[in-house]
Amino acid sequence: MSLSRRDFLRLVGLGGLAAGCSLVGRGLPAPLSGVVGALTPTTRREEPTTASDAATRTLPPGDPDLEVRLTAVPDEVGILPGPPTRVWRYRGEVVRGPQDALQTLPDSYLGPIFHVRKGWRVRVHFSHELPQESIVHWHGLHVPHEDDGHPRFVIRAGETYLYDFVVMDRAGTYWYHPHPHGLTGPQVYHGLAGLFLVHDEEEEALGLPGGPYDLPVVLQDRVFDGNNQLVYGGNMMTQMMGFLGNRLLVNGRADTTLSVATRPYRLRILNGSNARIYKLAWQDGAPLTVIGTEGGLLERPVQKPYITLGPAQRVDLWVDFRDLPLGTRRILMNLPHAAPGGDASFPVLTAVVEQQADGGEPLPERLSTIEPYRADDAVNAGQPRTFVLSMTPGLGWTLNGRTFEMTATADDEVVRLGDLEVWSFLNAAGGMGRGGMGMGMGGGMGMGMALPHPMHVHGLQFQILRRKLTPQAQVLWETLGEGFVNEGWHDTVLVLPGEQVDILLRFTDFEGLYLYHCHNLEHEDMGMMRNYRVVA
Repeated sequence: MSLSRRDFLRLVGLGGLAAGCSLVGRGLPAPLSGVVGALTPTTRREEPTTASDAATRTLPPGDPDLEVRLTAVPDEVGILPGPPTRVWRYRGEVVRGPQDALQTLPDSYLGPIFHVRKGWRVRVHFSHELPQESIVHWHGLHVPHEDDGHPRFVIRAGETYLYDFVVMDRAGTYWYHPHPHGLTGPQVYHGLAGLFLVHDEEEEALGLPGGPYDLPVVLQDRVFDGNNQLVYGGNMMTQMMGFLGNRLLVNGRADTTLSVATRPYRLRILNGSNARIYKLAWQDGAPLTVIGTEGGLLERPVQKPYITLGPAQRVDLWVDFRDLPLGTRRILMNLPHAAPGGDASFPVLTAVVEQQADGGEPLPERLSTIEPYRADDAVNAGQPRTFVLSMTPGLGWTLNGRTFEMTATADDEVVRLGDLEVWSFLNAAGGMGRGGMGMGMGGGMGMGMALPHPMHVHGLQFQILRRKLTPQAQVLWETLGEGFVNEGWHDTVLVLPGEQVDILLRFTDFEGLYLYHCHNLEHEDMGMMRNYRVVA
């Protein structure tokens, strides 16, 4: 398929490109001056359609357990030797509640890590000093639709958006990032992202590694110019494939080495890249022990030879260094695979055993209790709601042949509150060969328009029911399939070309308008995103 320049500009959103033109191929624009909004209570209407409308909903009485002022600002940070890199970053300040509820990563552009407890009421006053509209999505959290960060709620520099929600999710590794339509990719790429960690009594009773032994590992690939400035953009094909960098950053830093002790650790790994798929394995061939996915702890630990992680997916690993002698270096690698950017291996991080330590509880055989959904209980058990992921001539990447409309839903995108449903994501793209843009990572473009799509559903966690393969999916499956963690709760699932993935989801607690989309951020910005509406 070939695209004219006119079709391509329409595909990616001419308005979005115009607003972000100073980002493409260059660094960030100079900082803008802005005024942070005052911390005043607001009300919101039940069915808001814009940020202004959202300011009319009546909030429940009482004070929150945690109140935070979160501001997105331009800044500079040292990433590589030489000049500092211009970035955009979140800054947080605790207004009410425990001061240690926000954890700042040293020497990193990433936003503060939220530490909250299940059942807390959280209030966030979000504002920004950016030259583009923005809004924050609390990725993976089950919240009312006006707190979910839909792009219809974007605010301009100097304005404030108020979030007020109760944390209803299980203990787990969630995150937050911008969600303005057409600009999510460049805003995340330039630094706007952070972790949101939920804790609860079930998790704490297990004695899992905590404090300095509970480590965030946020993976992001980037391109730097000769002056250490971030470069984003590329040609039409780069946008169609998804942006791939040639330098890996871990927690916003290059060439990461962890100094560890002879005891167990918990690694919370987030694929925060725009488009890259990771195939993670220990260089020495040791198995990886998975204890959690996007929606929290598994019922029991699962061992994998490697982990396949698509954009936005998370995995919690239990890593035991007790039997390793001092001086041991254990390297976490990204192994070659057949998806874009997978033609070369490269190191992700190095753990060096440098301290002798006692302690650390053994890993429990049972971690949590998960009530399995039953496919037979779904209201559409015999007729799943199907979403075809495909390249549509004249439109680009689509869902059932449709692209994003700000508040519209089709008849087959309306669900009923309380229902359990089967959704079927069918990646209908054609065959796929080995090749793609690599990191080190490098290679040429040897692919058609057949790509994996990490599908994300807002507002809930789902269970993976089954995967069905066609012969078209075999090449990728052979290099990535063993790394899928299908157990537990998820909010994002990677769907290979020629594969059908069926999921079970229940729509509880909240009516309103939510999103489902591909989390390859360039695909999302191009319009591979739709609304679904929950009605009573």
